[in-house]
Amino acid sequence: MAQVTITVRKDGPLRVDDPNGVVEMVDADGNKYDLTGKTGFSLCRCGASANRPFCDGSHKTAFQSPNPPIKIG
Repeated sequence: MAQVTITVRKDGPLRVDDPNGVVEMVDADGNKYDLTGKTGFSLCRCGASANRPFCDGSHKTAFQSPNPPIKIG
């Protein structure tokens, strides 16, 4: 089984690649998002998307990633 990969895109969204369709995403109230048939999707980081939490490309006008990037681990 291929694993889920989350890629932090420079000056862009978080890209979630889920080849097996196993990711479950819920909102703050515990309501599930319908990800049926989605093997990949992008999550907004800039806050300007009209389709939050999903990216709609709004970041292209002015969003810049924090520099330096946040280190994990």
